[in-house]
Amino acid sequence: MSEISSRVIEALSRVIDPELRRPITELGMVGDIAETSSEISVAIKLTVSHCPAAEQIENNVRVALETEFKEHVTVKMQVMTVDELNSLKAKLRGSSEPKSNPFTVGSATRVFLFGSGKGGVGKSTITANVAVELASQGYEVGLIDADIFGFSIPGQLGLTAKPTRLDDMILPPVIHGVKVISIGMFLPSNEPVAWRGPMLHKAIEQFLTDVYWGPLDFLLIDMPPGTGDVAISIGQLLPTAKSIVITTPQLSAALVAERSGSAGLKTGQEIFGVVENSSYLIQSDGTKFEIYGAGGGAEVARSLSERTGTTIPLLGQIPISSALSAASDAGMPLVLSNTADPSSVAIKALAKAISEDKLPLTSRTLNVKLS
Repeated sequence: MSEISSRVIEALSRVIDPELRRPITELGMVGDIAETSSEISVAIKLTVSHCPAAEQIENNVRVALETEFKEHVTVKMQVMTVDELNSLKAKLRGSSEPKSNPFTVGSATRVFLFGSGKGGVGKSTITANVAVELASQGYEVGLIDADIFGFSIPGQLGLTAKPTRLDDMILPPVIHGVKVISIGMFLPSNEPVAWRGPMLHKAIEQFLTDVYWGPLDFLLIDMPPGTGDVAISIGQLLPTAKSIVITTPQLSAALVAERSGSAGLKTGQEIFGVVENSSYLIQSDGTKFEIYGAGGGAEVARSLSERTGTTIPLLGQIPISSALSAASDAGMPLVLSNTADPSSVAIKALAKAISEDKLPLTSRTLNVKLS
């Protein structure tokens, strides 16, 4: 390899594929490098011709090369051959298995299910904000919108990009540092979903096995409300997941939320804790006005503690916030747009509690040097 080619590779090693989150030099995306006395020509191979990140990749390549070289640089955008694409998919999977669930027993990814007994308690808003907050702390985060009938995560995050298909492999779009997949990404406009149990199970299975997640520190799942088919499927597919039960202060809502948490116990999920949303309104004088009553979250935590024989904590109480609602409608998570808002502070504390949870010893990667 010539000196110029080595410098090209070194410069392009700092260009990261926005979907795969790895240097393009590691992905086989750098093709032929040609040089003359006045010009350097570099071929860049996209995974697919319709790659949504093509313009971003080309711009980043040009910036990297023009920073390194004073000579005129030409970038030629090409597409991988079938053999090159198959080689990349095999490298990404890192396994002889064509498809597999990477989040089974022994996985180093911490999986959290955000569930509720009924809709309208702010579950999706909390899930989206926690995911973004964890990513902002430097963690690798994936987010599955498993609320097939009531999907809302793309809107919560302001995500309009679609997944990229590499034959039977799906690359999830990334926003605010979070890899996201939702059934809403595959439907035209606001098309409703009318599926029976087997199709729901298949969709969740594909979100786990067909999507290329890469190494994740956390996988968060926005669950549908209640205890239906999706909850059962996720219980089967993610046996090591931990549940976070979202409720509101009303005792009637707490009873339904308790039912949701108890259902997770039947499919093997450990309950990580309870979160009470819309707990109170902070008034102008700093006092707390409990519009919807009080005690719902504490009651769910107490009841689930009795059922499990362990201490289930009340992880936090999130106050009512017009800023939180407005941020969700605008597709800009509050933890990014208004870090001082009391709801943002409470959600950040919840993310911190999740980040401090430890993996079981059997799931940790041990670096042992053999003498």
